[in-house]
Amino acid sequence: MLTTLIQKELRAILASPKFPVTIAAVTILVLLSVFVGIREYQASLRQYETATALVQMEMREARSWMGLNNRIFRHPDPMMIFAAGVENDIGRMSAISAWQPVKLLSASYTNDPLFAVFRSIDVAFIVSIVLTLLALLFTYDTVSGEREDGTLQLTFSNSVPRAKYLLAKFAGSWLGLGIPLLLPLLLAISMLFVFQVPLNAEHWFRITAFVGASALLFTLFLAFGILVSTLTRRSNVSFLVALTSWVTLVLIVPRAGVMLAGQIVPVPSVAEVEARQDGFAKDRWESHMKMLGERWREREKGMEGFTPDQRKAKREEMEWTWAEEDDRSRKQLQAVIDENSRTLREELRNRKREQERVAFLLSRFSPVSAYQLAAMNLSGTDIGVKARYEDGLNEFRGGFNAHRERKQKESGSSGGIRISVDTNTGIKIDTGREIALDLTDVPQFTHPRVSFSEVVSAAVVDVGLLGIMTLLAFAGAFVAFVRYDVR
Repeated sequence: MLTTLIQKELRAILASPKFPVTIAAVTILVLLSVFVGIREYQASLRQYETATALVQMEMREARSWMGLNNRIFRHPDPMMIFAAGVENDIGRMSAISAWQPVKLLSASYTNDPLFAVFRSIDVAFIVSIVLTLLALLFTYDTVSGEREDGTLQLTFSNSVPRAKYLLAKFAGSWLGLGIPLLLPLLLAISMLFVFQVPLNAEHWFRITAFVGASALLFTLFLAFGILVSTLTRRSNVSFLVALTSWVTLVLIVPRAGVMLAGQIVPVPSVAEVEARQDGFAKDRWESHMKMLGERWREREKGMEGFTPDQRKAKREEMEWTWAEEDDRSRKQLQAVIDENSRTLREELRNRKREQERVAFLLSRFSPVSAYQLAAMNLSGTDIGVKARYEDGLNEFRGGFNAHRERKQKESGSSGGIRISVDTNTGIKIDTGREIALDLTDVPQFTHPRVSFSEVVSAAVVDVGLLGIMTLLAFAGAFVAFVRYDVR
């Protein structure tokens, strides 16, 4: 009996005129999105390799440790092909300097704002928008349509258990739509081999988990479509309810959750935080310059009564000592400024995390939002990638600057600029001796990576929500169908 009902549902789906059209459209969309994603990843990888090589060349050409500068570029992740997440929204480069705080700059959408208008169409987007709508289009009239045709009453004129009938509807819909949709997905995965995308075992685990989460969302909307069909008696009403529910769950709830979170947990803008940082730094530098002026006046006052030659000899004797003293005070001031910047950034990050927590909590009332969060976590393109990189860059910055200062002292040069004024020779600027730098032991930045167990732990809540919603949708459809009037 169950097999017969499933076969009947499969024949109805395969014979539907909208079946070949929708499958062809989804196939084209999936293949095109993966092709474009591969090309974008390869272009990002080429840019990363070129920029990194240019930085290495600039570092090799440096002739003093004081003048050694570094820049770190964010390594693109091939999982962006499936779920781009925030990959194109956050910066790709940060300068590593004793004078500047870590800040990711030069985002893809900043450099190419035209692409930000239309955003990227990845596999996660197609699953969230196209496949969910497709699931509803094939199931909204599963029960109500057959009631209107009279086939439902005819079916139950025989001894057909309602539980088996509903299960057959669900299984037939899943087999009739799910299996054909696996073909474009398998073709898309084969393109990764054709274009030689570098993937390791962990990437394949992530892709498998991503496909599983996508299948779960598709299953949820199949069950939801059947639920809508059991709650209505006319197919046109079922379509209206299904479409309204889709618009609400897919488009309205996620954005409403983010907007509401912005009102509940207000966060200062980046411009406001940077203005506070700049104001603090400016005040401290002004105080520092006044202190240096007083210090130099005291040094000049200590040489009162000296002859001009004695003053010149004294200055030449003490100038490097004084320069080191001034450099220590400068470094102390820079440490205070850095600590203030770190505190302000940490406060901003904590506020953002709280706002994100509230926004995600509210938006998870939409299964599509839960799926998007799970997809980004599984792909490593979630909203936390910026914090992971900035934490890693801050740690690297401390080690790099400490190494540079140590090498600077070992070279016997203070690394500063000495300006001397003489009535006979005029102004003389000495930048210290130039040397060839040995960069073999310069610290190398390790790009942050999250393990598969970590991404699964981050996604398990959202995947669990999708599973619970699927069970509730099917249970609701069963309860409603038990009381359904088949006449």
